[in-house]
Amino acid sequence: MGSTMDKIKGAANEAVGKAKQGIGEATGSEKLKGEGVMQEAKGKGQQALGDAKDAVKDTTDKAAAAVHRNL
Repeated sequence: MGSTMDKIKGAANEAVGKAKQGIGEATGSEKLKGEGVMQEAKGKGQQALGDAKDAVKDTTDKAAAAVHRNL
C-alpha cells in the first residue's frame, strides 16, 4: 500500500475512533470508548507508516540523484 493510502486510512480510523469515544462517553459505554481509543491509535500508526514511507522514498530519491550527478 502506498504512503498516501496509509495516510488516508489512518485519518479515517482516527476520525472514527474519536467519534466512537465521543459516543461511548455520551452513552456511558466503556466498551465503545475503548474501541475508539484503539481505533484512533491504529489510525495514528497508519499515518506514521505513511510518513515513514515518504521519508524513505525521499531519501532514496536524493541518493539516486546524487549518484546520477556523479556519473
